[in-house]
Amino acid sequence: MTSPELTHPVPPTRLDDEEVANLEEVWTDRPGLYGFLATVDHKRIATRYIVSAFFFFALAGVGALMMRTQLALPENRLLGPDFYRQVFTVHGTTMMFIFAVPVMQAVGLYLVPLMIGTRNVAFPRLNALGFWVYLIGSLLLWVSFFMNTGPDAGWFSYVPLAGPEYGPGKRSDVWAQTITFTEISAIISAIEIIVTVFKQRAPGMTLNRVPLFVWAMVVTSFMVLFAMPTVATASAMLALDRLVGTHFFNVAEGGDPLLWQHLFWFFGHPEVYIIFIPATGLISSMLPALTRREVFGYPLILMALVGTAFMSFGLWVHHMFAAGIPMLGGSFFTAASVMIAIPTGVQIFCWIATIWTGRPRLTVAMHYLLGFFFIFVIGGMTGVMIASVPLDWQLHDSFFIVAHFHYVLIGGAVFPLLGAVHHWFPKVTGRMMSEKLGRIAFWFTFAGMNITFFPMHFLGIYGMPRRVYTYLDGLGWNGLNLTATIGSYILAVGVLLFVFNAVRSRLAGAPASADPWGADTLEWATSSPPPSYAFANIPIVHGRSPMWTREPGEGAVTGLDSKESLDEQQRMTLITSVIDARPDGRHKDPNPTILPMLAGLAIGGALIACLFTPWGLPIGSVLVLIPLLLWGYPHKPAAEAEVE
Repeated sequence: MTSPELTHPVPPTRLDDEEVANLEEVWTDRPGLYGFLATVDHKRIATRYIVSAFFFFALAGVGALMMRTQLALPENRLLGPDFYRQVFTVHGTTMMFIFAVPVMQAVGLYLVPLMIGTRNVAFPRLNALGFWVYLIGSLLLWVSFFMNTGPDAGWFSYVPLAGPEYGPGKRSDVWAQTITFTEISAIISAIEIIVTVFKQRAPGMTLNRVPLFVWAMVVTSFMVLFAMPTVATASAMLALDRLVGTHFFNVAEGGDPLLWQHLFWFFGHPEVYIIFIPATGLISSMLPALTRREVFGYPLILMALVGTAFMSFGLWVHHMFAAGIPMLGGSFFTAASVMIAIPTGVQIFCWIATIWTGRPRLTVAMHYLLGFFFIFVIGGMTGVMIASVPLDWQLHDSFFIVAHFHYVLIGGAVFPLLGAVHHWFPKVTGRMMSEKLGRIAFWFTFAGMNITFFPMHFLGIYGMPRRVYTYLDGLGWNGLNLTATIGSYILAVGVLLFVFNAVRSRLAGAPASADPWGADTLEWATSSPPPSYAFANIPIVHGRSPMWTREPGEGAVTGLDSKESLDEQQRMTLITSVIDARPDGRHKDPNPTILPMLAGLAIGGALIACLFTPWGLPIGSVLVLIPLLLWGYPHKPAAEAEVE
């Protein structure tokens, strides 16, 4: 096998128009409903993830408005205590498990293959299965809520409140199964990203040339593989306690409620960085296009990503300072909680240096990035404050904590995400979003966020506990609560303007070129929107900014799409070596199939049936086995071929 010389230009060798037309025919999904349900195209599946996540985000946002309206006035009677607990629990569960983590992974599933110059993810059918499992689990939560049987023990579902003694009915069972659904989907997405990045990079994209967003998604995916099994285990143990009669958390039978807190927060704190690290990758990938220079400190940012990931697994107990842990342990986790701010600070200084030494353009995306700096730094500073055990004892379970984590999550994840939507919208849809309307939406969102959550710092200092559905008059909380509620409606207006801008631009926005921002990564090398096959000619990479270092008409990888493979309707992707990204061979991608959807429905039916009868497990296992056997049924293997 021979491979292209990667350090010198190679003669241009590209598919002609007829070959590209044949390639389009091979990679395009069938029209109609079957083609919609059977697609294994990473771009279409990721888009469904993103749209679904934003839909559930909107539902959870309505829940947030209901809670803020209830708390606007003392002794309000808009929501009763039972319904308020459901709204509070479903809102938090949706934002953390159904929106924040899945939407970041979905952005990765869309952009990572394009950024590394490949045609699809490593396991396309598995990727499709992950979406269907995610959708069924999300619908389970919200259908139960609309039936007035939604979970009511908080998004953290602490025992014994969520246990069989204090949580009768199926509410906490629904929460536990929803977690199972979302964790299966998250682990599938993590496996997709890791294998795709290490085995399908374009020739020449050595590990030190991988875009920082791709590295951020790889780091996040490894975190998912280590963190998600703990909460999946905890939710399974909770389900067994409730449905089978085990006693993992029952003190009377030798169980321990603190076991739940350890398992949950061992996942729960890394989850914050599972949400945040992809956002930092988005920032590092947007800034070169917005400042017209390569990002400053590539190695430093990469080391900061890895350092953050490692340290995030060593500070979960700072959520449990009030649980009676030994003081020596408290000191250790205080130190770890302070130290984790260092790698994030390194990244922020690198981004500031990039803007300072570049030629920044104040696009809407840049507005959101600057808003991120302001909001996230406040959230980070309050995080360092409550890392101190004495102060945490004072502020624990108060509205100060609510303010802190909303500043971290909205500033650290939502603002970069909204900026990323503006930045990559033309690539996904082929149309530009309105900059004028985008700026108006930004200022409503920025103002509303701060008006809503900044007063909550003072509410916490003045003693208002979180998770209460009402409060008495005369405690000094009235004005701050009313201000926060007004801010929540301003924030909602900003989000609505953002959605209106996206829908309007999708239907009638100005047409976009392949690279409207003059960006440096490979997703801008193909048309907007990308064709079904992404790249007719797999590019050769010569640097960290391939769009800025490539030569016009330079060569591309040949031998990937033979006449025989196109005649046999075989989809081919390039396989490369892990470290140097040298061509190793070609791999046959599976054609569209409805089996992932059927397998997802079978898994969903089995898990939901287990809520009501133990027979759901054996019967569901048989139903799941049928599509999996068809999935694995051996087909005629693609002929082995070398990359010429």
